[in-house]
Amino acid sequence: MAQEVPDITLNNGVEMPSIGLGVFQTPPDETRSAVAAALDAGYRHIDTAAAYGNEREVGEAVHASEVGRAAVFLETKIWISDYGYDETLHAFDKSAGKLGVEQIDLLILHQALPSSFDKTLEAYRALETLLKDGKVRAIGVSNFMVEHLAKLLAKAEVVPAVNQIELHPYFQQPEVKALNTEHGIVTQA
Repeated sequence: MAQEVPDITLNNGVEMPSIGLGVFQTPPDETRSAVAAALDAGYRHIDTAAAYGNEREVGEAVHASEVGRAAVFLETKIWISDYGYDETLHAFDKSAGKLGVEQIDLLILHQALPSSFDKTLEAYRALETLLKDGKVRAIGVSNFMVEHLAKLLAKAEVVPAVNQIELHPYFQQPEVKALNTEHGIVTQA
């Protein structure tokens, strides 16, 4: 019998499966079968992004699965070309439409935009609005380094639930992990 994957409780109380399938660099024509196989194998967390070009196929696989949407934790990311308040709200609508859902479980900013950090802040403010309106269950960031996270935390009303970063034996990022921990942000690798 397969062992159940434990959940992680995010800083707003939302439960997120600790292990998920990421579909980065999965061609759209292979995404549907990859997600279906992952769901059949017991995965309940699927991580995609607008920039991956496969949100529609993720949604199709989830909706075709016997698992059911309610049991699947869907995470996606807003790309930098959609930063800014109104642009990010529109990007949410596009992603939700492609995924075929009314609510996204975790919506994060794909990366900081240091050359125009005000657009990053406006994009995050849009995430806060989506959270307040119940269109997303949790919000966060990805690839935010210490300086980006510090600037965001100085302006944000809602502390990000996650900071998804590259993490492996040769790239540990202890300063980012420490700042995440200090603020109750899950380091998602």
